Amino acid sequence: MKKNNIGLIWNVIVHYKYYIVFILGALVVLVLDENSVLHQVQLNSQIESLKDEITKYTEDNKEATRRLRELERNPKAIEKIAREHYFMKADDEDIFVLSDDQIKEKEPNEKVK
Repeated sequence: MKKNNIGLIWNVIVHYKYYIVFILGALVVLVLDENSVLHQVQLNSQIESLKDEITKYTEDNKEATRRLRELERNPKAIEKIAREHYFMKADDEDIFVLSDDQIKEKEPNEKVK
């Protein structure tokens, strides 16, 4: 009985050997290989996202270059940045820093230290 099953399987393999080899080859090329179609699709997706990043960084670089040129040409721009970012002021000026943060109210059960 067991020898009969092996003979039957062998007959199927011999009869369909080209189809079996073709299916196994396609499986290796499409899925299992290091350079498979699935891997190529993933790499193409990664390339597109990297191209988008390059575009974004190129635009950021152009904007930074424009601001740098303005700083080199215009002393008022340097003064503006010093006032806005570093809270510098002239001798006859006062600075008021406004905050959008909301003050947390004390809860009735909270003890004051």
